[in-house]
Amino acid sequence: MNCIFCRIIRGEIPGKKLYEDDDLIALHDIHPVAPVHFMLIPKLHIESLAQAEDAHQAVLGKMMVLAPKLAKNEGLSEGFRTIINTGRVGGQEVMHLHMHVIGGKDRLPPMLVRI
Repeated sequence: MNCIFCRIIRGEIPGKKLYEDDDLIALHDIHPVAPVHFMLIPKLHIESLAQAEDAHQAVLGKMMVLAPKLAKNEGLSEGFRTIINTGRVGGQEVMHLHMHVIGGKDRLPPMLVRI
Protein backbone atom coordinates (compact mmCIF):
# COMPACT_ATOMS: atom_id res chain seq x y z
CA MET A 1 0.00 0.00 0.00
CA ASN A 2 1.14 3.53 -0.70
CA CYS A 3 -0.52 4.92 2.47
CA ILE A 4 1.94 7.27 4.19
CA PHE A 5 1.12 5.89 7.65
CA CYS A 6 1.58 2.29 6.43
CA ARG A 7 4.94 3.30 4.97
CA ILE A 8 6.01 4.86 8.28
CA ILE A 9 4.85 1.75 10.16
CA ARG A 10 6.90 -0.45 7.79
CA GLY A 11 9.95 1.80 8.33
CA GLU A 12 10.10 2.92 4.69
CA ILE A 13 9.95 6.60 5.62
CA PRO A 14 10.83 8.27 8.92
CA GLY A 15 8.38 9.48 11.50
CA LYS A 16 9.00 11.13 14.86
CA LYS A 17 7.83 8.27 17.08
CA LEU A 18 6.44 8.93 20.52
CA TYR A 19 5.31 5.35 21.22
CA GLU A 20 5.09 1.99 19.50
CA ASP A 21 3.84 -1.49 20.34
CA ASP A 22 2.49 -4.44 18.34
CA ASP A 23 -0.84 -2.70 17.61
CA LEU A 24 -0.25 1.05 17.61
CA ILE A 25 2.22 3.75 16.79
CA ALA A 26 2.12 7.32 18.09
CA LEU A 27 3.79 10.04 16.03
CA HIS A 28 4.32 13.74 16.53
CA ASP A 29 2.32 15.58 13.86
CA ILE A 30 4.55 17.20 11.23
CA HIS A 31 2.18 20.20 11.05
CA PRO A 32 1.20 20.77 14.71
CA VAL A 33 -1.73 23.03 15.55
CA ALA A 34 -0.79 23.31 19.24
CA PRO A 35 2.39 23.03 21.33
CA VAL A 36 1.61 19.32 21.80
CA HIS A 37 0.14 17.51 18.81
CA PHE A 38 0.56 13.81 18.23
CA MET A 39 -1.41 11.06 16.53
CA LEU A 40 -2.29 7.53 17.58
CA ILE A 41 -2.41 5.21 14.58
CA PRO A 42 -3.38 1.55 14.48
CA LYS A 43 -0.83 -0.54 12.59
CA LEU A 44 -3.68 -2.40 10.92
CA HIS A 45 -4.81 -0.34 7.94
CA ILE A 46 -8.39 0.76 8.63
CA GLU A 47 -9.38 3.47 6.16
CA SER A 48 -11.47 5.52 8.58
CA LEU A 49 -13.70 5.24 11.63
CA ALA A 50 -16.58 4.60 9.22
CA GLN A 51 -14.92 1.30 8.29
CA ALA A 52 -14.37 0.17 11.89
CA GLU A 53 -15.92 -3.20 12.69
CA ASP A 54 -16.48 -5.36 15.76
CA ALA A 55 -13.09 -7.00 15.14
CA HIS A 56 -11.42 -3.59 15.71
CA GLN A 57 -12.84 -3.02 19.21
CA ALA A 58 -9.65 -4.01 21.03
CA VAL A 59 -7.35 -1.70 19.07
CA LEU A 60 -9.83 1.19 19.22
CA GLY A 61 -10.18 0.72 22.98
CA LYS A 62 -6.41 0.58 23.33
CA MET A 63 -6.19 3.93 21.52
CA MET A 64 -8.67 5.49 23.95
CA VAL A 65 -6.81 4.19 27.01
CA LEU A 66 -3.35 5.09 25.68
CA ALA A 67 -4.26 8.66 24.66
CA PRO A 68 -4.47 10.08 28.21
CA LYS A 69 -1.31 8.25 29.30
CA LEU A 70 0.73 9.70 26.44
CA ALA A 71 -0.92 13.11 26.89
CA LYS A 72 0.12 13.15 30.54
CA ASN A 73 3.67 12.11 29.59
CA GLU A 74 3.73 15.06 27.18
CA GLY A 75 2.75 17.50 29.94
CA LEU A 76 -0.98 17.72 29.27
CA SER A 77 -2.09 17.15 32.86
CA GLU A 78 -4.74 19.90 32.70
CA GLY A 79 -6.55 18.56 29.64
CA PHE A 80 -6.30 17.89 25.94
CA ARG A 81 -8.47 17.36 22.88
CA THR A 82 -8.87 14.19 20.86
CA ILE A 83 -10.04 14.36 17.26
CA ILE A 84 -10.84 11.62 14.77
CA ASN A 85 -11.66 13.12 11.38
CA THR A 86 -13.71 10.64 9.34
CA GLY A 87 -13.89 10.74 5.56
CA ARG A 88 -13.24 13.61 3.19
CA VAL A 89 -16.25 15.61 4.38
CA GLY A 90 -15.13 15.10 8.00
CA GLY A 91 -11.72 16.59 7.20
CA GLN A 92 -9.71 13.36 7.02
CA GLU A 93 -6.57 13.98 4.95
CA VAL A 94 -4.80 10.63 5.28
CA MET A 95 -7.11 7.71 4.60
CA HIS A 96 -5.82 5.58 7.48
CA LEU A 97 -7.69 5.84 10.78
CA HIS A 98 -5.84 8.02 13.29
CA MET A 99 -6.61 10.02 16.41
CA HIS A 100 -5.11 13.46 16.97
CA VAL A 101 -4.25 14.47 20.53
CA ILE A 102 -3.66 18.20 20.96
CA GLY A 103 -3.06 20.57 23.84
CA GLY A 104 -0.47 22.61 25.64
CA LYS A 105 -2.17 25.97 25.65
CA ASP A 106 -4.00 27.58 28.56
CA ARG A 107 -7.22 26.84 26.71
CA LEU A 108 -7.81 25.52 23.23
CA PRO A 109 -10.14 27.50 20.98
CA PRO A 110 -13.64 26.12 20.35
CA MET A 111 -13.61 23.19 17.95
CA LEU A 112 -16.36 24.57 15.75
CA VAL A 113 -18.05 27.87 15.27
CA ARG A 114 -21.79 27.69 15.90
CA ILE A 115 -23.84 28.26 12.76
